[in-house]
Amino acid sequence: MIDVIVPNYNGRHHLEICIPALLRQTRRADVRILVVDDCSTDDSVAFLATTFPTVAVLTLPYNQGFVAACNAAIAATDGEYVVLLNNDTECDEHWLGELVGALEADPAYAFAASKLMLFDRRDIIHSAGDFYRIDGIPGNRGVWQADSARYNQREEVWGPCAGAAAYRRSALAQLAVNGHVFDPDLGMYCEDVDLNLRARLHGMRTIYVPTAMVYHRLSATGGGTLASYYCGRNFVLVWLKNMPAQLFWGALPAMIWQQLLIFGSALWHIRGAAARARLRGQLAVFAKLRLFLTKRRAIPADVDIAALHLTT
Repeated sequence: MIDVIVPNYNGRHHLEICIPALLRQTRRADVRILVVDDCSTDDSVAFLATTFPTVAVLTLPYNQGFVAACNAAIAATDGEYVVLLNNDTECDEHWLGELVGALEADPAYAFAASKLMLFDRRDIIHSAGDFYRIDGIPGNRGVWQADSARYNQREEVWGPCAGAAAYRRSALAQLAVNGHVFDPDLGMYCEDVDLNLRARLHGMRTIYVPTAMVYHRLSATGGGTLASYYCGRNFVLVWLKNMPAQLFWGALPAMIWQQLLIFGSALWHIRGAAARARLRGQLAVFAKLRLFLTKRRAIPADVDIAALHLTT
């Protein structure tokens, strides 16, 4: 069984596109769709009940944020495969069958990454799988590039963007801490980076599936000052939490240098709200420093450094 989880907060206008595309999937017989509504104040829940009565809805009693919503939905389902899909997307009709089919075909992989394209420029890539640099900067392969043969090959990548990703539930269960798959202390943003890093530390691998196509309205449900603040904070926290001891001290100067560059750029653009939010996020690291350093105890002792698949 495949559980497709769609987190939603005040996204009725996105659901009008997202849910019909899911219902048009060529693979439907073993698929359950669950929209987890993070206490929306629009009519998302009523809209789903009247327009898509076959779609299950998990309504949270109060707004808890993206991470908590995903954790709640994963805990409420039990399918062999967990698929996360942003509500501001439109998936190709073959997307789900291609994505999960890749995991079914090769048990060596725990996660599967979709090919995310821009919604309004459908020949431009948003993510062909994600990468992670040793200095703590995550990124999307192929971002802003025109689609080409370079990104049409099924291959191993560092990790998937959680905006459209498939996971073996058995792998998520192994990575969960206190019942949480995603780290609730991150709140939002970089939660998938953290999960991917933890997966790599445990030897789990990701397959990129270029035939699993999804079109994404970039930052339609987030972005702006919110993203600037949490990325400013969580880039550092994720690195501190997960960088293994074998690499920590050697990579620390590069991480600090990148943070200084980000700080300097934000300071230069201090008149902008996003720049100020980024600075607040960097400063907020210190409030959670001890907590995230404590989380390092979860790093396995026998990490295969080459298998981390990090870039420089």
